[in-house]
Amino acid sequence: MSRRASAPVREVLPDSRYGSTIVEKFICRMMVDGKKSISTRIMYEAMENAGQKAGEQPLDVFTKALDNVKPVVEVKSRRVGGATYQVPVEVRDNRREALAMRWIIAAARARNGRSMAEKLGAELLDAYQNTGAAFKKKEDTHRMAEANKAFSHFRW
Repeated sequence: MSRRASAPVREVLPDSRYGSTIVEKFICRMMVDGKKSISTRIMYEAMENAGQKAGEQPLDVFTKALDNVKPVVEVKSRRVGGATYQVPVEVRDNRREALAMRWIIAAARARNGRSMAEKLGAELLDAYQNTGAAFKKKEDTHRMAEANKAFSHFRW
């Protein structure tokens, strides 16, 4: 473990359109090369598309999609003797949120479509409906943790 003091948690200001800090975090996480205005435009357009297709409010679709992708458990490698075990560990709230955002963005980038806004909107809609690549990633993580439940006594 590090001997230094842990870094302070920075306060994130809410975004301009929805007044949500989670949307702002997502925008910042999706940003490439410091181009926040482009990231913001893509995010708002994707949320509008997903909201229209789902017939709900865009913010509700986004939060439900994020909640559906958040993992509860994950596996961490733990070396005991000469063997390395995959030990299931519960995930803290801030890491759950970060993983869900990361998985949704990666899945949207991996899709083939015309624009990033369309790809992200489609991925948000899929996550909202408990389908898609990001939701599958969560299911795979949970399945891996379930399979290695026998090693949970190695938790530290």
